[in-house]
Amino acid sequence: MIKYKLICKDCKKNFDSWFSSSKEYEKLKKMKLINCNYCNSLKVSKSLMAPNVLNNLNQSSKMKKEELDKLRGFKKKIKSYQNFIKNNLDYVGENFSYEARSIHYNPKKKSRGIYGKATKEEVKELNEEGIQTQTIPWIEDKEH
Repeated sequence: MIKYKLICKDCKKNFDSWFSSSKEYEKLKKMKLINCNYCNSLKVSKSLMAPNVLNNLNQSSKMKKEELDKLRGFKKKIKSYQNFIKNNLDYVGENFSYEARSIHYNPKKKSRGIYGKATKEEVKELNEEGIQTQTIPWIEDKEH
């Protein structure tokens, strides 16, 4: 199997597609059976791709160790942000949208800031109303 990054010349969108081989891609392309996932256009071609080639196993394990170290660093940074948030803001849980609107529309209501849970749609609606919100990755503490 081979995965190609494809681009539509009409709508300019990129998407991935899998083929059994490069010959199969060419065959399907010639038969006009490859179309855009977004606009259904047949004007689709392969876009530039960088091959993922490793010279040897040692380089592979070195890269994995570096990637793991980088991931651990990101996780540590996220946890430090979470600790700051927990120590400086009030947790409102599932009521985040309601509480954010309550604070925004009632200037007499004092709050040191809140955090909680909201859907992507709720965050979008809040931002459209002029209520500034931010979404951050959250790592749940694992209890054993």
